[in-house]
Amino acid sequence: MKTSKSFLIALLPVFFSCSKDSITDHQNDAISGIDPITDFTEIAFPEHTGKWSDVYVFGQKLPVEEIDGKFVYQGDIFLPENKVSRAPQNLILPAGEEPDPAKSTGRTKFLWPNNIVYYQIDPNLPNQDRVYNAIQHWETYTAVRFIERTDEFNYVYFTPSSGCSSYVGMVGGKQYINLADACSTGNAIHEIGHTLGLWHEQSRADRDEIITIHYNNIVPGREYNFYTYQESGWDGAEYSANLDLGSIMMYSSYSFSANGSPTITKKDGSSFRAQRTALSADDIAGINVLYPGEVTQPQTSTETDSGSTDSGSTDTGSTNTGSSETGGGSTETNTGSGGSTEPTTTPTQPTYENGKTYIIEGVSVLRKNDKWWVYKGKGWKEVELINGRWRFVK
Repeated sequence: MKTSKSFLIALLPVFFSCSKDSITDHQNDAISGIDPITDFTEIAFPEHTGKWSDVYVFGQKLPVEEIDGKFVYQGDIFLPENKVSRAPQNLILPAGEEPDPAKSTGRTKFLWPNNIVYYQIDPNLPNQDRVYNAIQHWETYTAVRFIERTDEFNYVYFTPSSGCSSYVGMVGGKQYINLADACSTGNAIHEIGHTLGLWHEQSRADRDEIITIHYNNIVPGREYNFYTYQESGWDGAEYSANLDLGSIMMYSSYSFSANGSPTITKKDGSSFRAQRTALSADDIAGINVLYPGEVTQPQTSTETDSGSTDSGSTDTGSTNTGSSETGGGSTETNTGSGGSTEPTTTPTQPTYENGKTYIIEGVSVLRKNDKWWVYKGKGWKEVELINGRWRFVK
């Protein structure tokens, strides 16, 4: 899991919206062949394409698709319109200047206070049980709590749409989680994950150790959706060992396929399904770092439908494979659509070695003498990280 910067999943060549359950029997996990038409995941506008352009968000340059006045990243993520700029933004503040919290580049700074997400459901949204079931799943396995809004200013609004989409983290005011009729409980769990601050798993900086991206199979113009977050200028630091194929925030093998061939495979060339049944162990580990607190033991089983069914080699009922999108430490957690869980997460912090260069908050920085340095002009200048923003020391 990853607690820095990352985003999630798109779709297939014909750009369907979120999937209905295509496989409901877990025995089908053993199927060797995967139908690319039924194995797809979330996308905001399945029937539309837009103009691609580079914009700046919290100081970072990101390639986005502009559709219906929205800035869409990696298929189902909306960027906050009032935070988007077409002009470059300064990533390093002058010495002594205090960062504006509203302009912080740190994506994990936009968390919901006190682990509480206020929400409303559009009365016109069909099948509202999928929202309640998704909320119950999050409350069962994490310390996050969802409370129906009365007059709170910051809240989530679940509403009908042509696809599945959401913003990442708390962006302020009324923010939408959009659910098409076909978006399942699993898809709703995924979109809530974005709202809590999770991004997409397949864009981890270290993903090439586990998977291969086949750019020749990607819909032309959408290759940007497969860049690592480090390539996009975001923090590449990871908080767990490996990419988690079983994460509910992971792309499927056929996301944005132009020709029915996989866009992502394991290193051995095999494909895998997008898991939309439940939070994986590392999903839980990461969210427990962002939202630490006591996790109430589940009283009843939480049944979640499968948005795109289980990953081929990953059992989310007891998985603890690598990372998802938000940082996590070690965990011994059984997850899935039922049963009990006793997460014992020990939050960890990244270890930085002197003499190495890292990309953190969009800035390439050198670690030396346990301090941070950037190359400016003709020499190295010391910088410090303050509330998600870099600042020159003097």
